[in-house]
Amino acid sequence: MEFGVLGPISAWSDGETIPVGGPRQRCVLGVLLVDLGKEVTVDRLIEYLWDDNPPRTARSVIQVQISHLRRAFPDVIQTTAGGYMAQVQADRVDLHRFRRLVAEAQRAQRPADALLLWDRALSCWRGQPFSGTGSDQLWYAVSQPLLEERWAAIAAWAECAFSLLRYSDIVTRLTPLVREDPLRERLQYLLIAALHRSGQRAAALNVFHETRGYLAKELGVDPSPEVMELYQRILQDSDVVSGEPQSHFNDDSVYSDTEPGGPFSEGSAAPDFQSRNDLPRDIPDFTGREYDLRELLRIGGQAAERAEVAVITGPGGAGKTTLAIHAAHKLAANYPDGQLFIDLYGYTVDREPLAALGALGALLRAVGAEAETLPESLEERSALWRSMIVGKRLLVVLDNAVNFAQVSPLLPASPGSMTLVTTRNDLPGVSGARYFSLDMLSAETSLQLFSTVLGPERVEREQEQAQQVAQLCGGLPLALRIVVGRMLSRPRWTFAHVAQRLGEQQRRFRELRIDGQSVEAVFELSYQSLNTVQRTTFMLLGMMIGSSIDLHGAAALLGEDPPTADDLLQELVSVRLLDESGVDLYRFHDLIGAYARQKALADINSAETEAARLRLADHYLDMADRAADLIGPRGHEYEVSANGASRYRRELTSNKEAVSWFRRHQANLAPAVDFYAALGDGEKAWQLADSLWGFYALHGQTELLVAIQERALSISRAQKNDRGSAVTLIGLGITHCLAGRFELSLKLLNEARDILKVVTDPRGEARVAGNLGVVYERMGRFHDALACFHQVLDYALSVGDVRLSAVQRNNIGMLYLTLGDIPKVVEYSEAALQTDLGDGLPRIAAISLRQLGEASAQQGDFAGAFKKLGEALHYAQITETPQQQIFIHNALGVAQRGAGDTEAAVASHTRALELSEETAQYSGAAEILVELGVTHARAREPGQALLALERARTLAVERSERYMEGRALLAIGQLPRGTVDRATAMAGLSTALTIFRDLRVPLTEEAQTALDRIRDSV
Repeated sequence: MEFGVLGPISAWSDGETIPVGGPRQRCVLGVLLVDLGKEVTVDRLIEYLWDDNPPRTARSVIQVQISHLRRAFPDVIQTTAGGYMAQVQADRVDLHRFRRLVAEAQRAQRPADALLLWDRALSCWRGQPFSGTGSDQLWYAVSQPLLEERWAAIAAWAECAFSLLRYSDIVTRLTPLVREDPLRERLQYLLIAALHRSGQRAAALNVFHETRGYLAKELGVDPSPEVMELYQRILQDSDVVSGEPQSHFNDDSVYSDTEPGGPFSEGSAAPDFQSRNDLPRDIPDFTGREYDLRELLRIGGQAAERAEVAVITGPGGAGKTTLAIHAAHKLAANYPDGQLFIDLYGYTVDREPLAALGALGALLRAVGAEAETLPESLEERSALWRSMIVGKRLLVVLDNAVNFAQVSPLLPASPGSMTLVTTRNDLPGVSGARYFSLDMLSAETSLQLFSTVLGPERVEREQEQAQQVAQLCGGLPLALRIVVGRMLSRPRWTFAHVAQRLGEQQRRFRELRIDGQSVEAVFELSYQSLNTVQRTTFMLLGMMIGSSIDLHGAAALLGEDPPTADDLLQELVSVRLLDESGVDLYRFHDLIGAYARQKALADINSAETEAARLRLADHYLDMADRAADLIGPRGHEYEVSANGASRYRRELTSNKEAVSWFRRHQANLAPAVDFYAALGDGEKAWQLADSLWGFYALHGQTELLVAIQERALSISRAQKNDRGSAVTLIGLGITHCLAGRFELSLKLLNEARDILKVVTDPRGEARVAGNLGVVYERMGRFHDALACFHQVLDYALSVGDVRLSAVQRNNIGMLYLTLGDIPKVVEYSEAALQTDLGDGLPRIAAISLRQLGEASAQQGDFAGAFKKLGEALHYAQITETPQQQIFIHNALGVAQRGAGDTEAAVASHTRALELSEETAQYSGAAEILVELGVTHARAREPGQALLALERARTLAVERSERYMEGRALLAIGQLPRGTVDRATAMAGLSTALTIFRDLRVPLTEEAQTALDRIRDSV
């Protein structure tokens, strides 16, 4: 087993990569390997992982990382008195092998031997040490000193190469390196001298001027005296003798040594280079990937300033090879010295990945080397490969790579070359590479592929069914290609027929198989590359509830602590079997998820998978209950029965965090209710449904909420669970109210009240009364609503529930606003505002201040109205309550209209309507349209006013909102003569008058006056 720290922390056994784990595990292992055989204290590990701000659980996290590392690497890590120590042969760690080779190179007596040793030492490096892990402290204490060792070795190699007159090799290696760190003046000196000695005087002067300009700009200094002296000698075109780099070899040894020193020795010459084109056939109907292709062509078409490397990553079947080959064909003319393609067999049926040694042999033979002359060692073959392609414009495609160790020796170093690497792994250690991560094709691009291959007419005939097929394929290019291949060979097949076949879960993967191509086989290769723990993780994730999962949910599903789950998830992300769609949020591609579920059902016993799913559902129940407490007053008090879920809990401390949690998981919570119901756990089903009610109702998810509540109600009734039935009936009743189904809402709420009376639940009865008040208010039965809200307020005061009392005072204030009793509005709204609610104040304040602002506007105090409404909007925004934001924007429009600014008023009403559409909150839409119509009328825009008011009337009738229907009809009847005919106006005003009389509201008198005016007019 071998380990690497000179680049990403890695491990190999017999050429196979061994997964090390997540960033923390890699960091811990790397630090132990750097101090091989020495104790590393726990305090040092904590400092390297978290700097000065470690979590309270830091020591536990370290113990978890050590435990996982010991599972992966038995007998490597020992516990000491104060920490841990790694025990492994020094030469099996690239850092210690590098240091040994450096020491041997420094002791070597012959320059040719030394040069080979320096080359072997530098080949130990694969990139930045500890890349992607650790903290600033780790960088300064460990990584930076290691890089200084590398720079010193590079300088020593260059000095040795100079003594052997290897000027071209120096130019090839140092040109990209000095661009990494232009302040390395010794390397700049060596590069300039080598360029001059190799006959590239202009290039040498150009490097000098770049160096001098950079030093002046960054440090305000000139180059060192040695570099300046070298510059003067180049200007005079004199032989660079006195300033030549000096090595520890004497002159005799430098110039008398003619023994071969590897492929670059003075006594040997590289074979003649042969140009060839090995690229596979390009597909004529390449579709999509426009941005990635454009970027590849841009990079490949640039001036030859560096050796370009592009790494194309993605899951199996994403079209990596297709893109690479297509781009290579388009770039071929830019690389006249050859276009080479080699399959590295990283993921291939019945084939082991091709070792770097064998791959170099194939590449060398491709460019003219004889098989019998190839060196035996990897280092020598890599050196020969680089020497043969120096100065060549060569394009190389390394397809199906498995890891960095396989790719690194194959990468050309000569400026003017370009390498395209395709891989399913992250491959993060390739220094200077451009990365292209391929996602799935969009629905539009998928249809474009269908049209390109099958013809546009065939797609246009079945547009909807073609979209369904694309969706079932999940945008996976391989799946789409297999589908079009089958449809090409079966011209009578329709998209509807294909959709039907793909829609049958048990046969989907059989349908995605053709002529040796199989989506399932592609996934299987990735799956087989996992170890046992990773496979179990992959399968259990396939059984997740819903379509996504966050870190804490995954910890619950897997039965692991969050730090351990984090490492397991990252391992799957790194091999592209799992997508990280957001911070600590994960999801499967549709087909990979289906494959994971299929594997789980086949290979894990049902008891284990159901236990895992129950842990996840309990986690959702626990978190939803806590989040619901932060969002608003709860109608019922009960302890949720999510046993053990606190182990996986994420702490929520504010309304904003609670709303964010619900938004992130809303697509998973409804399936969790279904899971409980299917499991027969009615108690948890209704508890979760009740916890979801507040968020879903406030964010316009009414139809989804109906489905959730009905599922919970069904299981509660089946199990004769009166409490669950009553709670769910309340939630279902108010949901139907939000959807405008008021009569059904009243029926459900009254049924809930009857149950709660039987089980003696006064708090539940109060909740029913409050919700009945909301329904009555929407129906225009304001006095009935007022009685209900007073009943709830009395209950809240009797039990000392200040939060509930504040809510009811606001509700009562709202009704008095409609009834025109401004003193009562101020009394109740200010009482709610002054309630000591702590973190719950902003939500109450948003409502109280809106109502006080509307009261100020009705009294003509517009400055006061704007101030209060502005404060209300601020509170509504910080609590992320779209419903209140809608009402506040509308109220602002009313105040602006009253102040004479009708243009601003129209903008405010329009913004309220836009928010209503964006959030699917339609309960106030009719009211907003009425106010918009009145504002247009005030602005002398009767045509616009009539449009808005007709829409308001139609919506109010649909939703049985009689008060808003009456207001719309009143406003239409008051439009200027000629906007509507006299008979229509009179009929509308008569209906409005009847509605207002029935509801006993102040607008009765205004409607009567308007009707009399029309009757008296001629």
